[in-house]
Amino acid sequence: MTQFNKRDFLRFAGAGTLLTAASGHASQTAAATPACADPFAGLKSMTVGVEGITLAERQSRIAKAQRLMAENGIDAMYLDSGTGLEYFTGVSWGRSERMLAAIIPVEGGVTYVSPGFEEERLRELMTIGDDVRTWEEHDSPYERVAQILDDVGASKGTVAIEERVRFFLFDGIRKQRPNATYVSADPVTIPSRLYKSKDEIRLMQLANDITIECYKTVIPMLEEGMSPQDFINLTAKVMDGLGAPGGRIWCSFGEATAFPHGSMEPQTLKKGDVVLMDGGCGVKGYRADISRTTVFGEATARQTTIWNLEQQAQQAGFDAAKIGSPCENVDIAARKVLVDAGFGPNYKVPGLPHRTGHGIGMDGHEWGNMVLGNKTPLDVGMCFSVEPMIAIYGEFGIRLEDCAYMTAEGPKWFSQPSVAVDQPV
Repeated sequence: MTQFNKRDFLRFAGAGTLLTAASGHASQTAAATPACADPFAGLKSMTVGVEGITLAERQSRIAKAQRLMAENGIDAMYLDSGTGLEYFTGVSWGRSERMLAAIIPVEGGVTYVSPGFEEERLRELMTIGDDVRTWEEHDSPYERVAQILDDVGASKGTVAIEERVRFFLFDGIRKQRPNATYVSADPVTIPSRLYKSKDEIRLMQLANDITIECYKTVIPMLEEGMSPQDFINLTAKVMDGLGAPGGRIWCSFGEATAFPHGSMEPQTLKKGDVVLMDGGCGVKGYRADISRTTVFGEATARQTTIWNLEQQAQQAGFDAAKIGSPCENVDIAARKVLVDAGFGPNYKVPGLPHRTGHGIGMDGHEWGNMVLGNKTPLDVGMCFSVEPMIAIYGEFGIRLEDCAYMTAEGPKWFSQPSVAVDQPV
């Protein structure tokens, strides 16, 4: 890789502004031509020509949902904009105060509810169904939903509300049709989304491959005096160059690494600091989530010992993932390694203050948590992180996170775990 100094690094990572090495503050002065070549010039997109989820697969998802609805006595399911809507219909739509939704009946086709002025944009995205009920700015979108429930015979039946539907939307619907029975859509959506298809795993694998490539590119760019935001900006630039815009990797330094999601205290990187990095990207709607921990400079014996213990705990969690065994076994096995070494017990710090893993797919965190009490048996297609953490307040924290997916033969890693404290990727 081309060598460049910190000022050049900050210039390129700052998305059009110049960050001064001395202050880290943005300057409105246009950046001069750097003294070295653009360190990002050699990046190549890894997503060119990648195919997303097929129409046939989405149609099969709706068919499965309708079968599960029938089994659970559900007459219609309401989906708000978000990953639930995208999962079933392929429509990706940002959330606002204006309702954009889909209703899936137990029998028949999908119907959409859209602001009138958004209808044509929605139709550009639609591949399933052709029925769009529009509402104008002075209209009530809840009346449109009520009309659909009437049409499908659900106005006095059972209506399932997907878990991430915002309350004001649900409240408006039930006021329009108070005689319906409203229930959670979890019996439909969880069995649908918990088990990934081959194509879903393919897209998640690519997201993980890109994230690892980003780590390989940015870890050598760690430089004394940089801030976590400098690093985040850099990873966003690299992700963009690798064909995964919007991806990024968060980080913290030194004592702040003991906090699982970082600290608000200002940080600048110095020799001997533990560096905890966590993040990923998405490909065609499917996510990666990988954590790496290293030491900037030479690791102490204490840092190395704790890092090695964390590695053992992660491996123990992975080894405990067996077809038919409960999800909680992953947490139990990983936590036991740490408790046996004198940490914890339970969520006590110094030790592991959170669950060992979470489900992952279109959302970074989904159903399928590796946590005590989750008796759900592991089965083919389930995807989850294995990320026990050792948090030692006042010193540092070590977290190694890789995601795995279940096959008939057992778990497989999406990304290969770290080898050593000085070989994080």
